[in-house]
Amino acid sequence: MEERMIELVGELNRYAQAYYEQDQPLVSDQEYDRLYRELVQLETKHPEWIRPDSPTHRVGGKVLDGFSKYPHVYPLFSLQDAFSLEELEEFDQRVRKEFPHVQYVCEIKIDGLSVSLTYEQGVLVVGATRGDGQVGEEITENLRRVQDIPLRLAQPVDITVRGECYMPKEAFRDLNQKRELEGETSFANPRNAAAGTLRQLDTQVVSERKLATFLYQVASPWEAGSQEAVLEDLQQLGFVVNPLRRTVASMAEVWDFIQEIQAVREELAYEIDGMVIKVNDLAMQEELGFTVKYPKWAIAYKFPAEEKEATLLSVDWTVGRTGVVTPTANLSPVQLAGTKVSRATLHNRDYILEKDIRQGDTVVVYKAGDIIPAVSYVVLQKRKPESQAIAIPSHCPSCQSELEQLEDEVALRCVNPQCPAQLKERLSHFASRAAMNIQGLGPSMIEKLFEAKLLTSVSDLYRLQLEDLVALDGVQAKSSQKLLAALEVSKQNSADRLLFGLGIRFVGAKASRLLLEKFESLPALSQASEAEIVSIEGIGPAVAQSLSHYFSHVEAQLLLEELATVGMNLNYLGQKKVADGILTGQTVVLTGKLSRLKRSEAKAKLEALGAKVTGSVSKKTSLVVAGEDAGSKLAKAQELGIPVQDEAWLEKL
Repeated sequence: MEERMIELVGELNRYAQAYYEQDQPLVSDQEYDRLYRELVQLETKHPEWIRPDSPTHRVGGKVLDGFSKYPHVYPLFSLQDAFSLEELEEFDQRVRKEFPHVQYVCEIKIDGLSVSLTYEQGVLVVGATRGDGQVGEEITENLRRVQDIPLRLAQPVDITVRGECYMPKEAFRDLNQKRELEGETSFANPRNAAAGTLRQLDTQVVSERKLATFLYQVASPWEAGSQEAVLEDLQQLGFVVNPLRRTVASMAEVWDFIQEIQAVREELAYEIDGMVIKVNDLAMQEELGFTVKYPKWAIAYKFPAEEKEATLLSVDWTVGRTGVVTPTANLSPVQLAGTKVSRATLHNRDYILEKDIRQGDTVVVYKAGDIIPAVSYVVLQKRKPESQAIAIPSHCPSCQSELEQLEDEVALRCVNPQCPAQLKERLSHFASRAAMNIQGLGPSMIEKLFEAKLLTSVSDLYRLQLEDLVALDGVQAKSSQKLLAALEVSKQNSADRLLFGLGIRFVGAKASRLLLEKFESLPALSQASEAEIVSIEGIGPAVAQSLSHYFSHVEAQLLLEELATVGMNLNYLGQKKVADGILTGQTVVLTGKLSRLKRSEAKAKLEALGAKVTGSVSKKTSLVVAGEDAGSKLAKAQELGIPVQDEAWLEKL
């Protein structure tokens, strides 16, 4: 059976490589699935024979307790940026002073997240983020779920490689559509989506999001004469290497290649933001060396944002979840970076006044970060005599409450908690998984409830009846019953989740928990002074000021009363931290598998005893609680002489 498992792992990895890396399937999906199921059955019966390169490691389901810091053995340097041909030529001149006959390799600059992969005897052992270049985060389990990262290389080598992990455009569109249907916030761009995915603690999420990679560097010592040879070696080992590259002998050829790529940029299946130019000869690279920040043998040319002229027809002022009133320009339609654009952000009131932007002006539009259309400046030569100053609102466009401008802010704000526009945005946040977790209450359902005039406050959610919901267009009885059941369950949530769900500015999930640990109920918190709030460890003046300002409005106090009336729990249900607990002042690390407690339960118990629970072992660690199969954290604790206890000790404590 062990031999069959080895055979299946080899076959499945070969089929996966052909499918994901070469786009040449060797077997049907059905045949792959059949072999995969056979391997799963064998591994279930004989877990002692599971191989580290088994494709079953790519399946999610493991929830991580956090990420450890990972000091890079080989530091990751950033690249000096260039924005013009002149800057590239200056770089070329500096290199040619040392090496007159230099050749360059031009590689596409992928708009993703830099990762480092370390293999021992050809098996993936560590995957990490770039971090600050010296220390990143160890995200091995998540990177195992990226389908085109090989778990075992074609050769049993010890090697550390670098590359870019990204989200393809199609996967990005699919993900945002799914998030919108589920009532979650869309990602702004594929890079943010990739970064957010790799920081997920639930590996199942990573498995589902279809990330991909391009590898471009060997960081550890490697026998190769040129960068081109390195890329070929990486491909031979089983990594995906971007085929869009060119080796050239002059900066004129570099510039030609840049123009070629810019012309097809929108047709690529992934986002790019420039071109990396490297000295091809590795011996020359070594001689050229580094500055404090950058390698002297490479430079990154950043593509300019595409700009178009458009006529500013009118301005809409919209209200967001936190009450910020934002101006959006309605434009004569233009084609920009591959999409039709007719609306663009004007940022805020001060931006309009500073740039002297007027209705009827010809303005230059670009895509900030290649994603969000924004107005850059006015083409004054084309200003018409009839152009008019943009009217700045003094009252909320949704509820007509007087707008405020808080100290040290440029934003105009509506501070009415019952503002309908804010309420729609807040309800989407309120229902989200991290807040009240009300399944079935997405943006489309919220919009239908507003159109039917069934919602004027968060508390109205808990007054909904079955007959109200089934009367809505396209809403069925079964989904209505599920929504009502989810609402009923959410009433019992701890008050810290309710506080986070209210969407008060600066008050995130962690701050909500710290606040309720101290004040124990929302009514008590609502009466607390700013000084009392800011005295809590971990709560800053911005949170204290925001809360004090929010609860100073009579509408906020009325909302708490209404929530209590509909049966909402307003008390903190988590374990209250003991001010002078037995572990107060101690930093504790949990590692290994716990047999009787969930990791989250153990963490909560330790915190209740006053401990600060962290994810990595250092000289500052006071104690390590080790379960079964504890690995590197336990070894490091023993190396540093840090006391180690087991799960039985924790239960007794």
